[in-house]
Amino acid sequence: MTTRLSQVSGHVTNTYGRGLLAGEVAIITGAGQGIGRATALLFAKEGAKVVISDIDAKRLEGVEQEIKAAGGEVLSVAGDVGADSFPKLIVDATVNKWGKINHIINNAGFTFDKMLHTTPDETFDIIMKIHVRAPFRLIRQAAPYFRVKPDQRENRSIINVSSTSGLHGNVGQANYASAKAAVIGLTKTIAKEWGPFGVRANTIAFGLIHTRLTAAKEAGVTIEIDGKKVALGVPGAKGPTETPSPDAYSFIPLRRGGTPEDAAGSVLFLCSPLASYVSGHTLEVTGGVGI
Repeated sequence: MTTRLSQVSGHVTNTYGRGLLAGEVAIITGAGQGIGRATALLFAKEGAKVVISDIDAKRLEGVEQEIKAAGGEVLSVAGDVGADSFPKLIVDATVNKWGKINHIINNAGFTFDKMLHTTPDETFDIIMKIHVRAPFRLIRQAAPYFRVKPDQRENRSIINVSSTSGLHGNVGQANYASAKAAVIGLTKTIAKEWGPFGVRANTIAFGLIHTRLTAAKEAGVTIEIDGKKVALGVPGAKGPTETPSPDAYSFIPLRRGGTPEDAAGSVLFLCSPLASYVSGHTLEVTGGVGI
């Protein structure tokens, strides 16, 4: 088995010696930390020219420096994905710098958990705005760079990040579950409309990935939305374990939560030529079957 794995690795290395995404341009939102940061670092390592964005300009600057230190090519565009001006801002900056767009990874987002009967309209609306409306508007703005003539076609894909909450529902997340279910429908529509242009569109529904959104709420991590602080995390959540723990994560077959790097690997796969015939699908990444 070891010999066979080495052979497969060799085939991939020989075919994509400059990286799986060499020379391709990828926009990654929410890249200041967590899954977005890990994806940006991995894409740059695989030869992509990455355009990173985050509402936290300071964190974004740190990621930019990490990528440059590793020899990667990067452009930072700080901003709020929900702002009306954001799609044009980042698409124009990308095209002015590199002349094309190969991939969009709509990863930016946050949770604003409340029980359904106590969820006010504005709490529902802001989650829909960031997780559904913002990806839709960015993709629409980038349409001219995806709907191209046959002689201009390259490897192109769109990844919309969803969640197992969108597939199965979750207590206290009527807003988040609704948004993450909606983005699946958006993705399937893109796959059907833009498939004739050679564009792939897929959704990744993450289960437990250890980020600030799944850490213990007691840690006191917050995000500011419209001047108000919103607490992030899950009450009493367990942190990552160095080794698989059947006691901590009995509901996950691999007996551990995922890391941002685990998550980034699944994004890379779907954007790479290795998934050239995969479109319109939702990849559930949970460390095993069904949560």
